[in-house]
Amino acid sequence: MTAGALRRFLDGDLWYSFRTSPVAVGATLVALAMIAGALFAPWVAPHQPFDLASLSLHDSLLPPAWDDEGRATYVLGTDDQGRDVLSTILYGARISLLVGVASVLVALLLGVSLGLLSGYTGGRLDAFIMRTADVQLSFPAILIALLIDGSARALLPGGAHNEWLAIAVLVGSIGLANWVQYARTVRGSVLVEKNREYVQAARVIGVRPWRIMASHVLPNVLGPVLVIATINIAQAIITEATLSFLGVGVPPTTPSLGTMINNGNNFLYSGEWWLVVFPGVALVLLCMSVNLLGDWLRDALNPKLR
Repeated sequence: MTAGALRRFLDGDLWYSFRTSPVAVGATLVALAMIAGALFAPWVAPHQPFDLASLSLHDSLLPPAWDDEGRATYVLGTDDQGRDVLSTILYGARISLLVGVASVLVALLLGVSLGLLSGYTGGRLDAFIMRTADVQLSFPAILIALLIDGSARALLPGGAHNEWLAIAVLVGSIGLANWVQYARTVRGSVLVEKNREYVQAARVIGVRPWRIMASHVLPNVLGPVLVIATINIAQAIITEATLSFLGVGVPPTTPSLGTMINNGNNFLYSGEWWLVVFPGVALVLLCMSVNLLGDWLRDALNPKLR
């Protein structure tokens, strides 16, 4: 970003709306802190929870440091394998963020492409895409994700299952379950934009339809899409946590926040509450901060509220 562009941004309505909104500023600080902790987990985590040489079962199920039986080296306690809960949360948040952001990108690319094509071409193709979207909307997104994830795992060879393949299947499942709202939103905007004068002028001078969609129509329909994508990141993280909690998400050897809650649930009734509470709090803070940012962005980009 050049100095002139940066100056225009700092003088614009979007930055003014952001810096005058305590909720948006607070949500941004929380989200950035958690994202930074996840990205730099190998350097900021007090322990290496996946280094088997550093783990000891003698340190398993230790309570948080402020408890009488806790240790100062394990601030939030340890799990049944002796892994530091705080360090595991930092590493687990990396997987949750990766799955959330990647699945939103998959849904965004598929939904925006189909929405552009449906709204601009119309006819039978438009009817087919929209009826497919209507059928998918009649099922909960989590059920669609479960169906796609289970089908993909069943079709893969038995020896093909590994950490990154499981994450790729999870990303594809969540992305394919959430493309509909992007497609419907973009289609509605395209139906309005394609009758504008600048689109008619592009047609008259012989610009190809795909170029009109990509260069003229798409930039004018991205505002609502960005708002939906921001809010859907939190929804995708929750969906990943739900699937992992049900045991069909990432492998237990690469725990996300969902798998941590699932594992901790087995010890909840025996008194080891910290195995569920702290990953749950991290999940709530992450999703809430992203949702609050999405709400602010929706209001900031709404011309009726200016």
